[in-house]
Amino acid sequence: MVGLHGSPLRKPYSIACAPWEFAKTGVLQLLAQVEETGAPDPHLELAAPGAEIDLEGPFGTFGLPPDYAERPLLFLAGGTGIAPLRSMLVEHLSRPARQPVALIYSARSVDEFAFRTELNALETAGRITTYFTVTRDDKADWPGRRGRISEALLAEALPSPGSTCFICGPPQLVTDATTLLVKLGVPRDRVLTEKY
Repeated sequence: MVGLHGSPLRKPYSIACAPWEFAKTGVLQLLAQVEETGAPDPHLELAAPGAEIDLEGPFGTFGLPPDYAERPLLFLAGGTGIAPLRSMLVEHLSRPARQPVALIYSARSVDEFAFRTELNALETAGRITTYFTVTRDDKADWPGRRGRISEALLAEALPSPGSTCFICGPPQLVTDATTLLVKLGVPRDRVLTEKY
């Protein structure tokens, strides 16, 4: 939970950095959505570099399970839901891994893809396979996928029905993707979710 120092208003944020990154740098990364007006969320509108903020937590249980490295992984993010998935992905990639890793990332527009340069670099290095899709952007120069996450996209991206799947995003995306993954043969207990 995060808020300006001394303010009673708090909002939940997911940690976007891996534990080893925080241990190495002492910097805790959070992802804050900026609205179309250009202003950050109202409770952080006065935040500037060096501003004090209050943190409570962390809370929750959404994270890598003990046996995660034994199976292929699928990360599925909607909007700022990429934050905890980026944390888990970077943590996973810091260890020797033999199983394939895929990421589906849906955003309203191309400009809303956080960490896109980093994720593209991981794909170029052969560490992950990425599937970016935009749902509302009508820019003609976007060569990638368009539309919501579909059964066809999940079937293409899913490394295997034995994968562990992590989903974070708006409630409807989480519900729909979970249903589709189970339909594709992923055991329900291998689909781990977080809604915001």
